[in-house]
Amino acid sequence: MTTVPTKHVMTTSRRPRRVAIVPTAVLLLGVLYTLLPVAWVVVASTKNNTELFNLSAFRPGTAFFDNLRQLSSYRDGIFWQWMWNTAIYAGGGAVLSAALSALTGYTFAKYRFRGKGFFFNLILVGVLVPAVVLAVPQYLLVAKLGFADTYWSVLIPSIVSPYGIYLARIYAGASVPDEVIEAARMDGSSEWRTFLRVAVPMMAPGLVTIFLFQFVAIWNNFLLPWLMLGSDTKYPLTVGLYTLLTQGTATPALYTVVIAGSMLSIIPLVVLFLLLQRFWRVDLSAGSVK
Repeated sequence: MTTVPTKHVMTTSRRPRRVAIVPTAVLLLGVLYTLLPVAWVVVASTKNNTELFNLSAFRPGTAFFDNLRQLSSYRDGIFWQWMWNTAIYAGGGAVLSAALSALTGYTFAKYRFRGKGFFFNLILVGVLVPAVVLAVPQYLLVAKLGFADTYWSVLIPSIVSPYGIYLARIYAGASVPDEVIEAARMDGSSEWRTFLRVAVPMMAPGLVTIFLFQFVAIWNNFLLPWLMLGSDTKYPLTVGLYTLLTQGTATPALYTVVIAGSMLSIIPLVVLFLLLQRFWRVDLSAGSVK
């Protein structure tokens, strides 16, 4: 009589372990699928033009520093101008977008006003519309305002993020209690002061997430700056490296320069993600203690 329950316990205790193998394997495949192209770019940036086409895919070359020198000397270091432009577009656009999303999402979550549901549904429609569809209308509007081929032509369309507003509303509704807002009002705090001093610190982890999503989206954006900008001194990395790649058909030596530039363009994203992930965890742990 004691052997039957023992077998039942053993089978039920082993079953979750066997089932866990499948999602773990799927996750490992996803990691490999994501990291293999990055690993190839890192290895390929160490090769010269001959090694790039003759050596095996993941065998390092001997020309890493030569590629960096060629990249830095190309057109008097225009690559670093592209890097700076991208930092302005992504950093400025992400900060302004996170601020606007925080204010708009908090308003939708904590205030009642006429047409609230209608306007929020419009924002949800904006989430579903692909950015490619809006690129040409945005260019026509920016050109009519006289901002074409300026930094503002890329920054202004990047400020409004329907998905960021949606996340901010969800996070504000979950992380900012109504009782805290009412207590601040009873203490004589204005609505604006309550938002800045009470709501924003509570929403900080969500705002970091919105900032990170928008930063990566702007950093990797190609179509919008390609349409808006005509001067290559204002190009971001995506458009600048694309122009180098198109020139590589006539000058194959530029292929290694493009790959080295692509490798360098990944580093700021990795560093930013690691820094913000640490900040995110600190905020979450602090909020749980409070």
